[in-house]
Amino acid sequence: MRLRWFSAPTIVGFMLFLCVVLLAVNFFELNWIQYEHNKFHHGREPYAVTPSPSPPSPASGWQADAAKKPVFVVLAKHADAGHLVHVFDVFDVYGYTRRPFDKKVDWDVIWAHEYPFKTYADKITFSDLKPHQKVNHFPGVGFITNKIDLAISDIKYVPPAFQMPQEKSKFFTFVKKNPHKLFVQKQNNHRGIKIKSIGGLDFNSSGTFIQEYIDNPLLIDGYKFDIGVYTIITSIDPLRVYMYNGDILFRFCPEKYHPFNPDNIDKYVIGDDYLPTWEVPSLKKYYVDQGASMKASVESHLKAQGRDATKIWDQLEDAIRVVCLEKESKIRNLMRNYKSKTNFFEMARFDFVVDNDLKVYIMEVNMSPNLSSAHYRPNRLLYEQVLFNLFAIVGLTYFERREDSINMAVSTKNIVAYPETCAKMNCNSCNSEDCLLCSPCMDSYTKVQLTNAYREHIDRHDCKRVFPPKFVSYNDNNNYYK
Repeated sequence: MRLRWFSAPTIVGFMLFLCVVLLAVNFFELNWIQYEHNKFHHGREPYAVTPSPSPPSPASGWQADAAKKPVFVVLAKHADAGHLVHVFDVFDVYGYTRRPFDKKVDWDVIWAHEYPFKTYADKITFSDLKPHQKVNHFPGVGFITNKIDLAISDIKYVPPAFQMPQEKSKFFTFVKKNPHKLFVQKQNNHRGIKIKSIGGLDFNSSGTFIQEYIDNPLLIDGYKFDIGVYTIITSIDPLRVYMYNGDILFRFCPEKYHPFNPDNIDKYVIGDDYLPTWEVPSLKKYYVDQGASMKASVESHLKAQGRDATKIWDQLEDAIRVVCLEKESKIRNLMRNYKSKTNFFEMARFDFVVDNDLKVYIMEVNMSPNLSSAHYRPNRLLYEQVLFNLFAIVGLTYFERREDSINMAVSTKNIVAYPETCAKMNCNSCNSEDCLLCSPCMDSYTKVQLTNAYREHIDRHDCKRVFPPKFVSYNDNNNYYK
């Protein structure tokens, strides 16, 4: 029997048919796999009709994302000029989104470069803020930061000063008793400071004051310097003040002090183009070579000279405390016009000079100190760490507005004091003054203040509490520290 061979066209047709069958099988398998995946992982049939997407709502996309984030608003002239770049960076790190100011914006933080309570009084009701809203200035902080108010405060750390023209006769009496003193005439904008002879002073210029010049400054490598201490006020009533203790800003005059020439202000006035710490020869080996802070560098230098820098640090702290206590009542009286006292905080820089006897003098307090490292790049870390500590201690890192999230950070059990004593005194009636801090008798305002104080204590990082000062409780087993 002979085998019958198929023709070439028949073979090609058979192969095409086989390919179609295989493709059909593969298609069926892929559809089955997709069916199983959708059914068991997405809970839907693969052939169900998918509804058409609805048009985007006003709170969709980036707007929805922004709505979930805390919002900050900047009140400043030329806010995007670069001087607030580190402020913006820290807000960004903590998840904030910046929004332009608008009355309809439900903001969380207002960062005002200037004093906002007069400029924006017709746009923002500062006296009736929501509980979650924070403003970076206190109403009345000018009692501390206004140069004339500070200079004539009769505080031991402030050189004697006389407001013109009101205190002209008082000034001449002082000159007669101190004929060898030198004087400078200042105004609130702090420009044009220069030592002048008595005949060169203007005794009729309102808005100015004449102040004694500290003529024996402490020098390092022949340069006069000033010290800037970043200070945080978290509450006025009751008063709570902290200083950033991680570092201190040192700025040196660009020219050596001696031979002294009052006509050359670069020898005794700290300007924008000051000499930075890393360019002072005796400090460079600590700050640059060893990576020390400015404060540690100066302390190491003074120690090598046989001098005790702690005398300076202790006076800086005490001076800040004295100024804040002196001005507290005036600020508190002004804040009576505001519904809540917990919506505000302050970060200022206290500027000092030190004489050769290591005595400290306050020169001024800056309400919105420079936080830009554009001119001096190495200062970036200082500014960022100051802001990081500020955000932590005033509670800007707590984004949630829900009460249960706040309780996660601080609850009633964290602020209860002396439960044994309260139980023995039977404080349920709350008749005794000694019971006011016991839990059943504590009013809501006290609870808020104790809660805030506890949270600040936990979140203070590199900040040191200046006021209230360190204290020890009556019970030796319960010591409370800064």
